[in-house]
Amino acid sequence: MKIIIQRVSQASVSIDGKIAGAINQGLMLLVGVGPEDDQSDLDYAARKILNMRIFLDTDDKMNLSVQDIGGSILSISQFTLYADTKKGNRPAFTGAAKPDRASQLYDQFNALLAETCPLEKGIFGADMQVSLINDGPVTIVLDTKNK
Repeated sequence: MKIIIQRVSQASVSIDGKIAGAINQGLMLLVGVGPEDDQSDLDYAARKILNMRIFLDTDDKMNLSVQDIGGSILSISQFTLYADTKKGNRPAFTGAAKPDRASQLYDQFNALLAETCPLEKGIFGADMQVSLINDGPVTIVLDTKNK
């Protein structure tokens, strides 16, 4: 899995002009699923994200997790994280998992996160408009193949 993690003061996702999910302080995730991903990738990513200390404590140190601050997560499926740009000018997306498998793993991943943290999400495969205010800015790339 490849996941872009952004610390946000607010974020929302709209589909066909209607808000499908919105959060205040927390994390906005762009989630890409690869063809080799399995349950161990889901478990690893969920554990890292839920416990990642990227929120400021009273001493202005990044020392608190999304759980510590009572924050929420907005999760957005994002197959384009697997873009191959080596040849030509049009990216190829053959490195992403097939849609049926990716959708299943994305749903399982969201279920893991939702066990611990309030979760909003987009709709897998939909044309979405995402708005966010990146706090910091803090943006982190997590690749479960680099454990």
